[in-house]
Amino acid sequence: MFDFFAKGGILVYPIILCSVVAVAIFVERVICFARVRIRGYGLVKEIALHVRNGKSAKALELVRGNESPMGRVLADAIEVADQDPETLETVIINSTGGEVRELSRYLQTLATIANIAPLLGLLGTVVGMIKAFMVIQQMGGKVNAAVLAGGIWEAMLTTALGLSVALPAMVAHSYLVSRVDEYEAQLQDGTVTFIKAVGKRRGHEI
Repeated sequence: MFDFFAKGGILVYPIILCSVVAVAIFVERVICFARVRIRGYGLVKEIALHVRNGKSAKALELVRGNESPMGRVLADAIEVADQDPETLETVIINSTGGEVRELSRYLQTLATIANIAPLLGLLGTVVGMIKAFMVIQQMGGKVNAAVLAGGIWEAMLTTALGLSVALPAMVAHSYLVSRVDEYEAQLQDGTVTFIKAVGKRRGHEI
């Protein structure tokens, strides 16, 4: 099998490297997402109840003991809950953005692989075709169809290989992005619940 792909030329090797990196990224992200538990409405409601009752210290103690993205965002929010709403909103946005960036790690690399793999394949085909026509020229145009066909299929091998890497990479990227979007929506729902609790507490204080 390796000898077969090697006939495609030197550009086969970076395409294979792209496939290995893409698989590694996908597996790493799937494992990471399997460990993430963002949907913690029980935690959010409990924190919101403590905040409404003015027990910010108790709420902060609870979220610091929770090693989830939601817990980290709420911890940052509780620390500035007594400040003005604009500051609270800014901290929540920045904290949520940081968690989303962490969840999106390596996804841009996966998207880049999906984009460059077919281009590498096309470049390999063009180089192979140039070599094939150079051979034809050197032979003075006296070449049989079998020789010409052999040179062409070897040249097109890299295009097929590039597409076979790019298509799964695109599907994997779309799937992982959808998971990140889902987690981001859950974080936003939790922070909205927290902001409402802070607003109700301030209303009672007034």
